[in-house]
Amino acid sequence: MKAWEHFKTITHHRHLVMKGCFAVGLYKQGLLHDLSKYSPVEFLVGAKYYQGDKSPNNAEREDKGVSLAWLHHKGRNKHHFEYWIDYALDGKSGMAGMKMPVNYVVEMYCDRVAACKNYQKDAYTDASALEYYNKGKAKYLMHEETARLLEDMLTHLANEGEAATNEYIRKNILHNK
Repeated sequence: MKAWEHFKTITHHRHLVMKGCFAVGLYKQGLLHDLSKYSPVEFLVGAKYYQGDKSPNNAEREDKGVSLAWLHHKGRNKHHFEYWIDYALDGKSGMAGMKMPVNYVVEMYCDRVAACKNYQKDAYTDASALEYYNKGKAKYLMHEETARLLEDMLTHLANEGEAATNEYIRKNILHNK
């Protein structure tokens, strides 16, 4: 039963991201978003640790000390800022967030909005994704330009709503008239 519930959750999430990506003109990314979640290494963990209101990867991490599903996922999906962590270019700072291509930052925005809608359900508001981001941003190893762009989109959503933000992204960020 948990496997079916997990399947429904990840499929609903993918459809929400697809809708968001299509709204801003990222059709290919919308279609390909998070397909790795159906691979055995990710899906079986998701089914085992399924809770319905949060990511099962945290439960795997608590149980085993590491989430192999998350390591697999973030290493294959360029819309996660963690995919872009590498050794700092200055040679002395250790690991650092690298600047993400704009289209993947926009997909990350769509992913965060969809995750909030998926897990918060009726409690979701246009401010939900910004509030969630702000709770964790001090711990993120994200390039400052990437963070600034993501925050800009999330703030625009919180203040102007989804339709206006989609138009803003199309015209001002992706330049798709």
